[in-house]
Amino acid sequence: MAWLILVAAGLLEVVWAYAMKRSEGFTQPIASTVTVAAALGSFVLLALAMRSLPLGTAYTAWTGIGAVGAFVLGILLLGESASPLRIAAAALIVSGLVLMKLSGDA
Repeated sequence: MAWLILVAAGLLEVVWAYAMKRSEGFTQPIASTVTVAAALGSFVLLALAMRSLPLGTAYTAWTGIGAVGAFVLGILLLGESASPLRIAAAALIVSGLVLMKLSGDA
């Protein structure tokens, strides 16, 4: 269950990162509100997951999900570059997440 909570926390991290981009420096009220609400929800779920997952595992997975998710949204919704080097970098992050999960630490 902790891993499902952690994935939800990571997905909310993607939401707040995207909303922050859309907030245009917190000048757009709706996007700014979504940013704050999603960030708070993400932190709360991360804290709940950390009740049973080790700090290093939980934090690494949370940031990795957020980073890769934001990367994908940037490409799909914001027209950001999908160069082979950027894709390789994201693949390395995903590889690290898989290895962290397989480490048996949690």
